Formats: sequence, structure tokens, C-alpha cells
Amino acid sequence: MEERLQKIIARAGIASRRHAEQLILSGQVAVNGQVVTELGSKADIERDHIRVSGKLLHAQERKVYVLLHKPAGVVSTMSDPEGRTTLADFLHGVHGRVFPVGRLEYHASGLVLLTNDGELTNRMLRAHGLPQIYACKLSSTLNDSAIRETERRCGVRMLRAKGLPPGWWEVTTTEASSDAFRQAMLASGNPVDKMRRVGLANLALDRLGPGEYRHLTQEEVAKLEHAVARVERGESGLPRPAQERNASRSRRGAKSRRPARPAKRRPPRR
Repeated sequence: MEERLQKIIARAGIASRRHAEQLILSGQVAVNGQVVTELGSKADIERDHIRVSGKLLHAQERKVYVLLHKPAGVVSTMSDPEGRTTLADFLHGVHGRVFPVGRLEYHASGLVLLTNDGELTNRMLRAHGLPQIYACKLSSTLNDSAIRETERRCGVRMLRAKGLPPGWWEVTTTEASSDAFRQAMLASGNPVDKMRRVGLANLALDRLGPGEYRHLTQEEVAKLEHAVARVERGESGLPRPAQERNASRSRRGAKSRRPARPAKRRPPRR
């Protein structure tokens, strides 16, 4: 798409739009080998060779954000030397190279984020406080005491999964990997039969079927960046356990309730 040269130069970070106009007027801008000095001139950075003071401008790579439902038995990479099925096998129609943000273990299924936004990827990998939600099917039944012990030992929050058969749990964690939870449950005698990641920060798997993908909206990307920024500021994204929240409410209620004043005694009548 053709745009005014000063706008292209400014977006490339070479100069401000006003300074770009001065560069054009002074003969320092060339399009396809021809010096351009008219401010109304247009070009297409995808098609034309634009040089500013001898430096060739390159089109900025369009940011791509893809949410994929990884099936179980798929490696969380774009290629595999052993010839196993990879994430790339499900991304037909995605333009540009994208890479997964973190990994989802081989036997687990669910939400995987892929992007070419290197800056956001690095921030997310360093932000270990981003909440992740898994739907987990346990091979045994847990009582309330075992649930509280699991929450304490694994640093997770556990709720019975809504809309799923008995034995399924919603597990929220801020760990970078689900391996730690799976190994802890195995060591406690409660192995995990199935594990599916259904949420990451503000992103949700919803009704996306195994092997299906969709592009994130601009609003979703903005909310994701906001969630990462919160973690970078030290604000935890993991909800507190119910007993801790209730205790906090009780303490606030106790502070707000003032002790009753003693009744005033009336003087005796004469």
C-alpha cells in the first residue's frame, strides 16, 4: 500500500515526520534509485526500495499472535529431528514465522501461545507469576484435607471443574511448567491421568477444538501485556485460597465493628 514518504520514514524510526520532510527536500531520499524531493510523493515499503541518506529501509514485520489447542502427543516445537508431530503441523494458513511462548509437555493438551513478538515472549518467560489454569483428571478421590495439603505443597489452587465429570479439577498455578504439579501428584499417590491447559493470563481455550487455532484480537494482546506488566511490578496473578480470603474479611470486619458504649445511668429522681 502506498503512503507518503515522510510517514514511512517516521514509522521506521529514522526521523520525526517534520525532519523526514526536510530530508526529502534536501535530496537525501531516493526511491528505486531516483532521488525524490517532492513532499507529496508516495511509495510502498513492501515493494519499493527506499533509501534515506544511503540507508535502505526495511518493512517492519507484522506482529502475529496465535492461540493453538495442542493435542496430546505433540511436541511443543516447530520442528522435531525424530519426526514426531509438531505445532507447525497445525498452523497451515498462518503467515510469517511464529514460535511457542514456553512449552506444554508432550502428554498434556490445551492452550499454546505462538508469536513472532520476541519482546513479549521474553517478558512472559521471565514473568513467573502469570496464572495458568489446567483441567486435570486425577486417578483418585481427594478429600478436603488432601486438597489443602496439595495446595500448600504445590503452590496451586484447586476447585472442582465445572461442567466436567467427577474426578476433574480446575488447577491454577503460576509455575512456568505443569511438570512440577504432575510429579508432585504422582509422588503423593494421586497421579494425573489427563491434563489440559485451558487458561493463560487473560487468554482462554474456550471451545477451540484439538488442532484448531485462532488469531488473538488487539484487545486480547493489550490485556496480555497489561497482565505481564502487573507481574513485573510484583503483583501476583494467583488468587488466594478461600480460607485466607475469609480470614481477611473477618479481620476487616472486626476492625470496622466498634465496641458498644456503656449505657448512661440516669440520676435518681428526688
